[in-house]
Amino acid sequence: MGELILILGGARSGKSAQALRIARERGDDSVLFVATAEAGDDEMRLRIAKHRAERPAHWRTLEAPRDVGLAVSQHARAHATIIVDCITLLVSNLLVDRPDPYDEAVQEDVDREIAAILHAAREMPDGNRLILVSNEVGAGLAPLTPLGRAFRDLVGRANQTFAAAADRVVLMVAGLALPLKQDGTGPPGFPLSSPEAPLPKVNDE
Repeated sequence: MGELILILGGARSGKSAQALRIARERGDDSVLFVATAEAGDDEMRLRIAKHRAERPAHWRTLEAPRDVGLAVSQHARAHATIIVDCITLLVSNLLVDRPDPYDEAVQEDVDREIAAILHAAREMPDGNRLILVSNEVGAGLAPLTPLGRAFRDLVGRANQTFAAAADRVVLMVAGLALPLKQDGTGPPGFPLSSPEAPLPKVNDE
């Protein structure tokens, strides 16, 4: 089983930069960057281009706005480190696919993606790493729209699930990395808990 690392933080907190630092810390040349962003407008295209320029040229980039778990599974043995940036946009992509943000099918879609990513992490070779980047979305004001509230709830639950399963969890604040969980354990005196609802099983076949 590979190592699962979750990096959380607000907008412009240094999440992506921290993911790059962790990927570089062992000097691995075999790094796959799984990008979940979709270039829907000129601003997003510029953001994508800027992020791509920040990564080493020899790293491979794979665009996967959906079916991220499948993408990780297909490339887990060919790359020592895989970065998924980010879970937040993955949830957004799934949410806009449905006309009703509170349709139970949306939660089911997100749960399937989460389960597939966790399954892919479990199947990675020993010594390999999967680094997930996600936004901490619950620290601000409550969104004004049903779509915004559904998005916050879906991302928050996804973060809890990944944090419970991760070996390492880091919270980024103003570019500083605050370790929340290391080697599968949290800070002394703070017991770790898992999300209430179990995830669906992934068929191994």
